[in-house]
Amino acid sequence: MFKGFSNAFKIPELRKKILITLGLVAVCRLVSQIPTPGVDWQTLQKTIEDIRTSSGGGSLFDWFEVFTGGALGQCAIGFLSIWPYISAQIVIQLLSSVIPSLEKLKKEGESGRQQLAQITRYLTIVLCVVQSWGIATALMHPSALSPAFANVQIVANPGLGFQLMTVIGMTSAALFVMWLADQITTFGIGNGASLIIMINITSRLPQAILSAWQRYFGMDGVAAVRSPVELALLLLFGFVVVMGTVMLTQGVRKVAIHSTRRSVGGGNTYGMQQTFMPLRVNYTGVMPIIFAQPLLQIPAVLLMKIPTGKSAALDWLHGFGQQLQGASVTHMVLYAVCIMFFAFFWVATQFNAVEISENLKRDGSYVPGIRPGRATAEYLDALMTRVTLIGGTGLLCVALLPEILMGAMEVPWAIASFFGGTSLLIIVGVALDTLRIMESHLLVRKYDGFLRHGTLRGRGGM
Repeated sequence: MFKGFSNAFKIPELRKKILITLGLVAVCRLVSQIPTPGVDWQTLQKTIEDIRTSSGGGSLFDWFEVFTGGALGQCAIGFLSIWPYISAQIVIQLLSSVIPSLEKLKKEGESGRQQLAQITRYLTIVLCVVQSWGIATALMHPSALSPAFANVQIVANPGLGFQLMTVIGMTSAALFVMWLADQITTFGIGNGASLIIMINITSRLPQAILSAWQRYFGMDGVAAVRSPVELALLLLFGFVVVMGTVMLTQGVRKVAIHSTRRSVGGGNTYGMQQTFMPLRVNYTGVMPIIFAQPLLQIPAVLLMKIPTGKSAALDWLHGFGQQLQGASVTHMVLYAVCIMFFAFFWVATQFNAVEISENLKRDGSYVPGIRPGRATAEYLDALMTRVTLIGGTGLLCVALLPEILMGAMEVPWAIASFFGGTSLLIIVGVALDTLRIMESHLLVRKYDGFLRHGTLRGRGGM
């Protein structure tokens, strides 16, 4: 593998792409470190740290901190990062399955994709304005977010001017990051948006290493609280989890496809070939976790605001909010239900068995032992349901690992988040995609790839 990396810099075109990618990613990281004007980010950071300490980690604040690459603690202008663009893509992708006009654009080839991309950018601007306005309002009234923010002054001069300045700054930064992502996709290596998300997540790795060192070896006069043997077991366990995540990401169910013989111009014939249609085990990627996490965290934050001591019902709702927010059995059960629901929901909206069967029939191809048309669609639909059940179960195990480590072993969130969940899935998936693209450049120019036997296979999308 190390020889493959050294060979990558021997190819001028690939070396240029790598350097462009590194430079643009560095600019993205710089944007996420510029504080928003008018915000006392030191007070904000201290208060967020107090909330993290009291909650034990894994709260909505920690989720934002990971996926913004630390921009939350500094209230940076790049706090929104690439997420409004990703959210707009997800919305358009879902709507294109139910709105005929968008579905028609999706099938019109390159021109239709360009129009959908333009609609996605307009929707990104709308999401940026709405989200940045909400952030500015929350900063001016911090007590509405958490009781810990009571009597805390975060904005020096609150008012309409601050809101407009925040909206302009954060929206401009988010659109700039979106443009950088497009440049990475065009001139660099891999998908720009996915790379930016992965870099944001891995930027928290040094903090996780420092936390682990302090926990198991002590640092700055603070004694170690756990034995290094536990760290060794965690590293071994993490290695196994990474291997399982790679298998989950690359696993496919191959469906045999036979094509009939056809005659074309000049008397040439083709057909009678056997190919395979791969159905990815983890067809949904990280989408179920991305949907499920806020669905539990946002109600938990709202329920936690309910005052206690007035009635038994209100006390129960407040306690239920605490259960949703912590690494409790209630939280993990509901989290598991949400992940499985969204796994099947995403497949139901994105996997069109009828369209696939029609395309096979039109091309003169068929599944052996299955009649073309409706029977093929029913077979593919049933097969994809079983594959989704397996993939959703594997995704569920990976998603719950950080929760189990936090609850059973009291591992801090900064460390546990790298042993599963969205963080690990995104890191593994994007790394595989990027290495696959680099390997294709190497193999075309007769260099050895990253593996001795076989080639890397990407995940085929986020």
